[in-house]
Amino acid sequence: MDAAKKAPKVKKGSNDKIKVEFEGQLSAWERFKLKVFSMYFLKNVIVRLCTYILLVGVSYIIIYPFISKLASSIMCREDFVDVTVMLISKNPTLDTYRAIITDNDYFEAMLNTAILSGSCALIQMFITCLIGYGFAKFRFRGNGLLFLFVIVTMVIPHSTLHLAMYMRFRYFDILGLFNFLGGGVFEALQVLPFTDIDLTNSYAPFIILSITGLAFKNGLYIFLFRQFFRGVPDELEESAYIDGAGTLRTFVQIILPLSVSMLVTVFMFAFSWQWTDKYYTSVFFTSPLKAPYTLRDIIKKPSSLDIDYAGGNLYSAAINNTAGIMIIAPLVFIYCFAQKSLVQGIERSGITG
Repeated sequence: MDAAKKAPKVKKGSNDKIKVEFEGQLSAWERFKLKVFSMYFLKNVIVRLCTYILLVGVSYIIIYPFISKLASSIMCREDFVDVTVMLISKNPTLDTYRAIITDNDYFEAMLNTAILSGSCALIQMFITCLIGYGFAKFRFRGNGLLFLFVIVTMVIPHSTLHLAMYMRFRYFDILGLFNFLGGGVFEALQVLPFTDIDLTNSYAPFIILSITGLAFKNGLYIFLFRQFFRGVPDELEESAYIDGAGTLRTFVQIILPLSVSMLVTVFMFAFSWQWTDKYYTSVFFTSPLKAPYTLRDIIKKPSSLDIDYAGGNLYSAAINNTAGIMIIAPLVFIYCFAQKSLVQGIERSGITG
């Protein structure tokens, strides 16, 4: 009789929705049993538990190296010969950070790197934006072939261009102009004494490559902008043309404001890759005396920390790890403020599936 009273009544509402009304009120314990002791609930619990275990395991694998380096950076030298010390230092200290900042001129290196990375990133951002816009919105003969060359720049390993790029800027000649005019003759006559221009050990190669759209990863940036601009409605440009705006004005006043998230994304990519670059800096900065002091040099420069003792190799590795942390610290700080725009730019680029 009690079960009959608690049996639900199914009624059809006026809006064609099914309504369930209980004649009797179930107790809290009975409602809990119906909710918990069901296959649907157990299935959800098992799925979520497995998901969390997988995420924790993957996060541990990814984050542990960084945690270990961060923990070793605040250890004193005695901790490296103490077998009981794993990650938590018995006598934490900031001597390693202090030595890198004072002895290795950290702020000078960071300023030089910021100038190089920021200038290259800004130039690459606008140049690749303009090129990507041209590929996306203009139809001309050879469009597909030129874009194929852009893809090829993403495929060719940079190591194959090492010698060619070095020789191009070591003996810089604009489009072979000096050789075409007979550079040797002019040089012998001292008419053109500047035919042998050495642009290495300066920022010039980076700026020239950025302006011409041939710098590191510029093919990827062009591809991202092309995919992004292909999703911009043509009606926006057509309405601007009807109002009398030219191509350049339309690009500056209509297209660029719509591309803020993509611009931030490309700037972040360009800035980060240039900030941590070793390949191009090793190609163009060949003389330690002439090359500007950058963050990559703080690892090579010895500090006042004495590592000539037992366990010195471990301590030396910890110093290098600390220098690596201080190199990427500004990037982490910037990412915290640009994370939203970065994610939006990647989503709108059309490469996320």
